[in-house]
Amino acid sequence: MIKKSINSLAGKLIIAVGAFMTIGSIILGYIYIRYEEGIMMKNLIKHAASSSDLVKRGIHYGMLTAHREAIEQTVEVIGSGEGIKAIRIFDMKGTIAYSSKKSEKGLSVDKTFITCQFCHHVPGKPLETLPDKKNWILTSDPSGHKILKFVMPIYNESSCYTAACHIHPKSQRLLGVFETDFSTAAVDAAIKQNRIATFLFGGLFIFIISVSLCVTLYKFVSKPVSLLDEGMRKLAKGELDHVIKIDSKDEMGLLAKTFNSMARDIKKYRENMENWTKTLEEEVQKKTAEIMRAHDQLINAEKLASLGRMAAGVAHELNSPLTGIVTFAHLMLKHTPPERRQDIEDLEVIIEQANRCSKIIKGLLGFSRKASAEKIHVNINELTDGTISMIRNQAKFHNIKFDMKLDDSLPSIMADPNQMQQVFLNLLINAADAMNERGQITIATRMVDDTATGNKKFIEIEFTDTGPGIPEDDIGKIFEPFFTTKPAGKGTGLGLAVSYGIIKKHGGNIIVRSESGKGASFFIRLPVKDETS
Repeated sequence: MIKKSINSLAGKLIIAVGAFMTIGSIILGYIYIRYEEGIMMKNLIKHAASSSDLVKRGIHYGMLTAHREAIEQTVEVIGSGEGIKAIRIFDMKGTIAYSSKKSEKGLSVDKTFITCQFCHHVPGKPLETLPDKKNWILTSDPSGHKILKFVMPIYNESSCYTAACHIHPKSQRLLGVFETDFSTAAVDAAIKQNRIATFLFGGLFIFIISVSLCVTLYKFVSKPVSLLDEGMRKLAKGELDHVIKIDSKDEMGLLAKTFNSMARDIKKYRENMENWTKTLEEEVQKKTAEIMRAHDQLINAEKLASLGRMAAGVAHELNSPLTGIVTFAHLMLKHTPPERRQDIEDLEVIIEQANRCSKIIKGLLGFSRKASAEKIHVNINELTDGTISMIRNQAKFHNIKFDMKLDDSLPSIMADPNQMQQVFLNLLINAADAMNERGQITIATRMVDDTATGNKKFIEIEFTDTGPGIPEDDIGKIFEPFFTTKPAGKGTGLGLAVSYGIIKKHGGNIIVRSESGKGASFFIRLPVKDETS
């Protein structure tokens, strides 16, 4: 946990900022302490100069009147004051003429004495070269306590060499040296206290800033980064609804908004991909179904082509014998006496069945023949009305009601009216047979756009009956030759196959839809423009 915190962005920032702040605080603290120490020493020196001048002025009168006792008393009293370690007055011979310490009175010092270094620090220079600027020095007494030695020259003033008791000639510039030793204990204590206070307040400052920095970095850096990291992990797991809640207006807030926008875009893209995949699957299924239908139609066309070639040959071979059978049966029927009733009935059956065979052969020939259709401009509505008029009075359609829903705005098309009427008759007869000659046939015409053929315009003719419908298993077979659901002897199974071929020759299509128990619907679609070759 600690290693993770240190390696985090906030941890690195805290360590870096903390290190810079600590180093900076130490440098500033050192500069401040040195500055404060300098100020204190300047104040101490200033105080020493002021005090030394006061002492000097205090003994000035005694020196003018040569009143030694007054001078000694003043030196001793002031020298015993707080902060003053000693007061000394040196004559020109290096003898301590006066001292606050009685044991030092009369002692002589040489040029190596620390006080003498102020004047004799440069060899060969006279005593009168006492500097005016640097007239103090820090040193230690025998007990190890630090003291400030402040030295002031005693010049031969006019009041000295004009006094009644003067013993110095007017030409002598310097009469002696006045030294005051000040204790630096108070200043040292203040400096020490200042150092302690600086370190304490500096450490407290660093601690408060560090805590504030940690809280600030956690709130504005570490926590938002953690939220962003959590959002990234959830997004990687596929949780695209996860929203990062960072309301700040800084870069973190902008990054969170960008992340949320990216998550929404990814979710939308995935939904679009799923919808596109679903649509693609539906299109694939649709195209597959169309391919299967086209495949079935191709198989049917191949079957019809094969059957047509076979039917043409068989029809020609059977047509002549059947003609002979019918002809000789009629001759035998003509020569048969009326009393031979059984023979007459047998001959009539032979003639009937032979004619039926001839009819089948004619259908096969018509199915297989590739005679070109005589196409003219045809009005589908008029052709439909004409077909209904032909069959309406036949016994098969007496109990059938016709519901006509014809679109009067249909354009004319190029078609063979005889072949189209044959298709209509086949569908009507099949509908009547399916309803057992009782029910309703609805005939409707309309314009349609077939998307499967590039939105080409077609005329659609619908034939719907109210019969029992076509079984689902038989829908794929009804256009095959000789397939029929009628009882034996009532159908050849060629009507829908021939109709399918005629519609295809006209460049159209015929579709059947049926539900068990709800009748059947046949839809014929013919192109408005002749697109056949």
